Amino acid sequence: MRTVTKDNITEVFTGYFGEDTDPRVREVLGALARHIHDFAREVNLTHEEWRKGLEFLEWAGRITTPERNEFVLLSDVLGLSSLVDMLHSVPEATSSSVLGPFHVSNPPPLPVGGDLKRDFEGEVLLVEGVIQDTGGTPIPGAQIDVWQTAPNGLYSSQDPDQDIYSFHALMTVGEDGRYAFTTVRPVSYTVPSNGPVGGILEAAGRHPWRPSHLHFIVSAEGFQSLVTEVFPDDDPYLDEDTVFGVRDDLVMTYVDQPAGSFPEGLALSGQVPGPYARVDFDLVLASA
Repeated sequence: MRTVTKDNITEVFTGYFGEDTDPRVREVLGALARHIHDFAREVNLTHEEWRKGLEFLEWAGRITTPERNEFVLLSDVLGLSSLVDMLHSVPEATSSSVLGPFHVSNPPPLPVGGDLKRDFEGEVLLVEGVIQDTGGTPIPGAQIDVWQTAPNGLYSSQDPDQDIYSFHALMTVGEDGRYAFTTVRPVSYTVPSNGPVGGILEAAGRHPWRPSHLHFIVSAEGFQSLVTEVFPDDDPYLDEDTVFGVRDDLVMTYVDQPAGSFPEGLALSGQVPGPYARVDFDLVLASA
C-alpha cells in the first residue's frame, strides 16, 4: 500500500499480517494497533510527546532489575494489572489481586502454625483460615505462598538489611485445609516513586501509597491457582490504593485479643504474654 493516510493506517497495518498468522496474535496485535492509533488521533499526539513516551520506556528499561520491575509497576499504577485480574476472576471464588513486583520465588517451607515474625519488632498477628472449594469443602494438601513487608514498610528484595526470604514462606495444609501462621501486622507503604512511574504519579497529582496487606498465592491440584492479597478494614489508604488492588471480598478485620489468650499449638504458643491481633480469612479456589 503506497497511499497510507492517517485514516487508513490501522487497516493497512492489519492487512500486512501473513496468511498463517495465529488468530489470537492477529486479534491482540490488531486491537493494540487500533487503540494506539485512535489514541494518537484523539489527542493529536505531537512529535515531542511521542519522543517523551519513548524516553519513558527507555528509562523504565534501564531502571528495571531482578529486584525492581518498572514495567510491572507501570502496569499496576495504570490499573492494567488489576483489570486483567478482574477479567479472569471467578465470581464464586476469592477475588484475585495484583502479584506486585516483590514476590520472591522458592520461599522456605513453614509448617502450619509457624512463625514469620522472628526477631522483628511489632504487634503479633495471628493469621488463619481454611482453603476450600466453592462449595465450602476444605482442600487437603493445598499450598499457600505468603509474603509481606517488614515493619519498616520494605519487602526483603528492597532492603539489604533483611534476609531475602524474610516474611516469605510456603505452607502445605493438612486434611482440614487449615492454614495458620504468626507474623507482625503489615504497614502501609509507598511504591517506588524515584523512577519514571513516579513521574507519572506526580504529573497526575497522585500519591504512591498502598494500604497494608498480606500477599497469597494459593494452589492445589485440580484447581485454578489464586494470586491475591487481603487488606485490613481500618487502613487509611483502603479507598485509594495506588495500584487498584482492593476488592470488597478481600477486606478483613484484625480483631484485638487480650493478654493471656494466645492459643496452643502454634510456634509462638507460650511466648506471647501480652495483647495480640487475630484475623480469620478463608480462601476459596475455583475448579480448574
